[in-house]
Amino acid sequence: MSSPPHAALASSFNAVAAQYAAARPGYPATLFEAVEEVTGRALAGAEVLDVGAGTGIATRLLAARGARVTAVEPGEGMAERLRAAAPDVRLVRGDGDALPFRDGAADLITYAQSWHWTDPRRSVPEALRVLRPGGALAMWWNQPDLDVPWVARQEERLAARCPAYRPPGFPGTVAGRLAPFGVRTTGRRVRWSRSITVEDRLRSLSSHSYLAVMDAGEAEAVLNAERADLLTLFPDGVLTEPYVVDLVVGWGAAAD
Repeated sequence: MSSPPHAALASSFNAVAAQYAAARPGYPATLFEAVEEVTGRALAGAEVLDVGAGTGIATRLLAARGARVTAVEPGEGMAERLRAAAPDVRLVRGDGDALPFRDGAADLITYAQSWHWTDPRRSVPEALRVLRPGGALAMWWNQPDLDVPWVARQEERLAARCPAYRPPGFPGTVAGRLAPFGVRTTGRRVRWSRSITVEDRLRSLSSHSYLAVMDAGEAEAVLNAERADLLTLFPDGVLTEPYVVDLVVGWGAAAD
C-alpha cells in the first residue's frame, strides 16, 4: 500500500480531533522558558500567531503566560475543538502558506507540531513578511524519547504496520530549509514526561496522521496489537510516557 499524499495526511486530523484534544500531550513550562531565553523577550504582552494551532494545546499555554495569541487553524474539526476549549482566544481560519495578516503584525510566530505541514517555499516568506523587525519564528515538536527501550520498540512496530508512518526527527531538516531565506536558527532540547493510562496512549496514537488515514479496521487492528503489547509491559494499565521537545528558533536578516 502506498502512502497517502501530503495533503490527505494534513487534513486527516479533522476526523480525529476529539482524540487529539483528549489525549495528545501538552508542553512543559521549561519549553516556554527556553523560547523566552532564546528570543530574548518575554511572552507576556507579545503579539503571537500560533500557526497550525489544532485544538489549541499550545495556544492556551501561550495565553496562560500572558501572550496576546491569535490561533491560526485551517481545519474545521480542529478549529471546533479549539473554540470549545478556548472561547476567549481569537481564532482565524487560515494556514501558514498564506497568512491572512498585514505586514509586521507579530512579535513571534509559533508552530507547535505544525511547521512540517507547510510548504517552506511559501510559509517562510509569509512568516518573514508578517513578523515585526526583531521578531522570531519558534517551531517545536514533541518527539518520543527513543532512548527509552519500550518507546523505541513501539516506533519500530508502528513503522512496520502503518504504510504512512513518518519517523520522528522533523527538526533535523528545519535549518536547511530556512537558510535559503536568510533565516539563522538556534535550537534547544527539553526532556519531560507524563503519567497516563494505556488507553490514553492508544487514543494519542490514534490521532496521528499515519493511523488516521488507515482503513478503520486496519487501524483498530494496529491499536489492539499495541494494547496487548503495552499491557504486557504495564499490567496495571498506567505508564510514564517520555518526550523530547525539539525547539528551533529562527530570525530573518532584519533581526541581525
